[in-house]
Amino acid sequence: MKDSQILVETEGLDLATFGQRLRHLRRARGLTLAELGEKVGRTPSVLSLIENGRREPRLSLVEQLASALGVPVAELLKKAPPNRRAQLEIALEQAQKDPSYRALGLPQLRVGARVPTDVLEHLVGLATELRTQRSKPTATPEEAREANAALREAMRTRGNYFAEVEKAAASALERAGYSGGALSQGMLMTAVARHGFTVRFVHDLPRTVRSLTDMQSHRIYVSQESVGGHSPRTIISQALGHFLLGHDTPKDFADFLRQRVESNYFAAAMLMPESAAVPFLKAAQENRDLSIEDLTDVFSVSYEQASHRVTNLITHHLDVPCHFVKNDSSGIIYKAYANDGINFPADVSGAIEGQRMCREWSGRRVFGAADRFSPYYQYSDTPNGTYFCVAQIDPRADRGSAISLGVPFDHSRWFRGRETTVRTRSQCPDGECCQRAPLTLAERWEGNAWPSARAHSHILSALPTGAFPGVDDVDVYEFLDRHAAE
Repeated sequence: MKDSQILVETEGLDLATFGQRLRHLRRARGLTLAELGEKVGRTPSVLSLIENGRREPRLSLVEQLASALGVPVAELLKKAPPNRRAQLEIALEQAQKDPSYRALGLPQLRVGARVPTDVLEHLVGLATELRTQRSKPTATPEEAREANAALREAMRTRGNYFAEVEKAAASALERAGYSGGALSQGMLMTAVARHGFTVRFVHDLPRTVRSLTDMQSHRIYVSQESVGGHSPRTIISQALGHFLLGHDTPKDFADFLRQRVESNYFAAAMLMPESAAVPFLKAAQENRDLSIEDLTDVFSVSYEQASHRVTNLITHHLDVPCHFVKNDSSGIIYKAYANDGINFPADVSGAIEGQRMCREWSGRRVFGAADRFSPYYQYSDTPNGTYFCVAQIDPRADRGSAISLGVPFDHSRWFRGRETTVRTRSQCPDGECCQRAPLTLAERWEGNAWPSARAHSHILSALPTGAFPGVDDVDVYEFLDRHAAE
């Protein structure tokens, strides 16, 4: 066989399979490692490493081994294991490298000739099932929605204020020497370094992650540009939060959601520290001039993040109940929170996300405003009372999502924009104020309209798999491998 042919056939050589084929052929010819070593001019220890898949043979050695064993080079380079036993040994070796197996904390099992083949069958079968279970979705869509509803209820009962997360963020800021005002990226890097981490900005971060932390080298990898509306400062803070809050691999989807909420909260508490944000909000309340956009400007954060932060602080510190909604132009709700008694549309599980809000609410009417990227104020009369709301389309959102913050009428006196004369009436979610067309309009067009619905393929999609849903483990491990030697 010509060298060029060997080069082609050895591309992508599986060292474990090659080693198994070499061992099989050697034993079939009754040769010891020492005897084969004499034929090819190599020590038994070198051949042992090759047979165990721990050393890659040079092309010249592959030819020498084939000649000594009396087989074509192609026979040694076949990609299939020589027999079922070899196949099982390779499979078990690979299984012990899988994260799902390593997570069990079991010692490494060395497979010798004395281990019966039927035992190997059982072990490989168990390892295969373990990988299968790990690859299943962490929850059914129904379970995920129920977990989301339960988490939102837990947030409501505590006024969306997490004292333990505030304390962790304050401690991290204190260690970094924070003294007030907006948190600069330099100060954030100091906080990260004080906790033993470094940050690397990269261009090839896997698409399925916001950040990636190498636990061995304590490096946090992030992209330089914003990801999904999240600035690098936010993403770095979220990554640090996971470790300072003691998060472990999520046990289930509910645990994953809880960790995500806590890390997002931690990032907001870092970028808008309680010690600075609360006095700012109290001063604005005294002046009857509370506004989201001022918080956005002072702390250099997104409008959505500032809105979330307000919900953390104004009930606990200012005694102002509130609600928050993020929705698209058709009214589909992506996120929602309330402790002020507003009645969101919900399914039988209590889940709000995915429901369509009333067309009379500010989150939908803002899309028709003359200046859709400026705050839009209105009062909404609902079956549960009148609410003052401010809505704005976040220009950083990929599809133009509306962010709304609302409070009961009695608390509107603290907010900028309270003098608006815009007022709507909503009977949703139980009424038909926006679900049914006006009678004259329905009479004119009912039976004469045949819309071609836009396909919503996402409703047929399975929930993402894995402990961290949607994350591609292969991309993650390949990325870490590329950057490990830097």
